[in-house]
Amino acid sequence: MTAFYHLLGNNLIANITNFTVWFAVTFWVYLETKSVFATGMIAGVYLVFTAGFGFWLGSIVDHNAKKVAMLGSSVVSGIFYAISLALLQLWPKEVFTNPYGPHLWVFVLLVMLGVIAGNIRSIALPTLVTILIPEDRRDKANGLVGMVTGIGFLTTSVISGFLVAWGGMVAALGLALVMTVLAFVHLSFVRVDEKRESAHPDAPAEPKRIDLKGTIKVISAVPGLFALIFFATFNNFLGGIFMALLDAYGLSLVSVEIWGLLFGVLSTAFIASGIIISKTGLGKNPIRTLLLVNLITWSVCCVFTLQSSIWLLAAGCFVWMLLGPFAEAAEQTTLQKVVPHERQGRVFGFAQSVEQAASPLTAFLIGPLTQFIVIPFMTDGLGARTIGSWFGTGAPRGMALVFTLAGMVGVIVTLLALKSSYYRDLSQAYAKAPEEEPVEA
Repeated sequence: MTAFYHLLGNNLIANITNFTVWFAVTFWVYLETKSVFATGMIAGVYLVFTAGFGFWLGSIVDHNAKKVAMLGSSVVSGIFYAISLALLQLWPKEVFTNPYGPHLWVFVLLVMLGVIAGNIRSIALPTLVTILIPEDRRDKANGLVGMVTGIGFLTTSVISGFLVAWGGMVAALGLALVMTVLAFVHLSFVRVDEKRESAHPDAPAEPKRIDLKGTIKVISAVPGLFALIFFATFNNFLGGIFMALLDAYGLSLVSVEIWGLLFGVLSTAFIASGIIISKTGLGKNPIRTLLLVNLITWSVCCVFTLQSSIWLLAAGCFVWMLLGPFAEAAEQTTLQKVVPHERQGRVFGFAQSVEQAASPLTAFLIGPLTQFIVIPFMTDGLGARTIGSWFGTGAPRGMALVFTLAGMVGVIVTLLALKSSYYRDLSQAYAKAPEEEPVEA
């Protein structure tokens, strides 16, 4: 367990570094360009890169020692951050004020590639949980992984703003380089014994390739596993609504300073959920836990914007953030047990690619849909005339209606999933899957 705790701490450093760069470049680009289009594109670029690189990064994790893959992640991130910092110093400042200029987007793409290289860690760490942690304690370990992610998210929401205000992207990239070196040096001294017996000792060694066809075959061999991945994908499709509208809706209720502070406070829910999972686990059937958690969160989504209240919004966001890591840990725990270890990196990468592909699609679609259809509907259209007397009218209430409708759809889909044969099949597959012995680190 000592190695696992060191790996958690190391990933915390890397998460804070990469998330800070992502937040900082978004803030900085907006301050330089005053363009909402540019900041929206950065979010889209991040999610598209995450989806596009997931298969490849997963194969890197499977075909190399996990520690080596994580060290390589730091090296690649450091190289991209160093190049970005050099260009920032060499190019005139004026070129970064044009939201449509090539210099700005070359810079953004290089920075985002450095951030995306850190995703190797998010794929490698769950596979290391399989190696180092006994099966009956993996759900609790996954809770700690979620807590580390939450701490990183909470910390960066504060650090990045101060860094950009104090020294712009020069300060953010400078700190990123220092922290990346520290993470590399620390991990170099962590001893991780990754040797384990293959579940199929007579099987021939696999070639070192992405092998998407083989990965799909492995997923298809587990009844209901594809359904789990597509359910998570559908959740992310609806979750893209939050990416597109939550900040705009929150800022319609309070000032930007209060909204930023409130969001930082609400992020403590990630930490609380990690602590709870690490103590209680996820129960005997994590698939059932995942679906019940989703039922609660989508039910909350139905009501947390029914009235224009920052307190109602804050309560709903807190519940959403508190229960989100339960769903994430439940999916990881399931994959760790039903997927052969030698394939887990590619399966985690496949799941990351498919699931993350949904959010940018929604984020890009929901903005225009809300702006040109739903907001007029709730401003002076049929919606305003029929439910406006109690729901409210205007642009903020149009966004609120989108949240409510998304929650209703989420509840219906989750109830159907609970009644489906896929849920029963995967639950049985999880219960019958053999337990693998952990490697002593």
